[in-house]
Amino acid sequence: MPPATPDAALTSATASPQQAAPDAQGGVVLAPVAETPPKRPRAPARERTIGTKVAGQPAFVLHSYPYKETSLIIDLFTRDFGRVALIAKGAKRPHSQLRGVLQTFQPLSSSWVGKSELRTLTDAEWVGGMLPLEKTALLCGFYLNELLVKLLARDDAHPALFDHYVSTLNQLAHNEPATIVLRKFERALLKETGVAADLGRCTSTRAPVQADVTYVVDPERGPRPERASDPWPRVAGKTLLDMEREDYQDAATQSQSKQLMRFLVAHHLNGAPLNTRQILVDLSQL
Repeated sequence: MPPATPDAALTSATASPQQAAPDAQGGVVLAPVAETPPKRPRAPARERTIGTKVAGQPAFVLHSYPYKETSLIIDLFTRDFGRVALIAKGAKRPHSQLRGVLQTFQPLSSSWVGKSELRTLTDAEWVGGMLPLEKTALLCGFYLNELLVKLLARDDAHPALFDHYVSTLNQLAHNEPATIVLRKFERALLKETGVAADLGRCTSTRAPVQADVTYVVDPERGPRPERASDPWPRVAGKTLLDMEREDYQDAATQSQSKQLMRFLVAHHLNGAPLNTRQILVDLSQL
């Protein structure tokens, strides 16, 4: 038998795999074996849901406005997908199931479909379990919603902030002091968006903040000792330490933290006004 040529050896090495099979005369022939196609890697669960279909997502309506004659565009704050914009088709019709459901400050189970930035709401159900906000607490709730709309990017999940929002609504509904509840939420919001500095450490020296020293807070860097030329609010070191511990029982801490957070929030809003804040300021609640 002549030796195999290099071309024949190469052909044999690269040919499709074969298996032995009997022929009609009892001999053996080589039959090609079907190759198994490679499996595609499975996308993570979050990637499989984004842009296709989401069901049963905990959510709150932050804001809504009319769209065409019978529909609404709603801004939802969801636990696992952050802020999402949805079209609620037919929600303004008298007999729509969505008409009485899409209310602010009410926990919802929401479902939607779509790949674009503006998706389509397919279902929303009232979950219940929360007291309604009334009077000043209601205005405070609208203030929270306005902060979320103006400071959170779309499709950026903040599950911890979502839980804090639920807790804050419950505290307001149970008439806990608004000045304390709002300060804690403002601070949590700035932390979640990555713009809150460590209030317990001086940025210029990296030394711990001293309770008996007066500071200013650089909105981009953090606390440092005051200077005569500083235009920013003066804050006692004790106030900064109290805020870092979320301890707002001291009257001076409440007053100074209010001025400080008003300044910091305004800075990160880049001059955008807060309509609800002005109402609350007029009512001496913020």
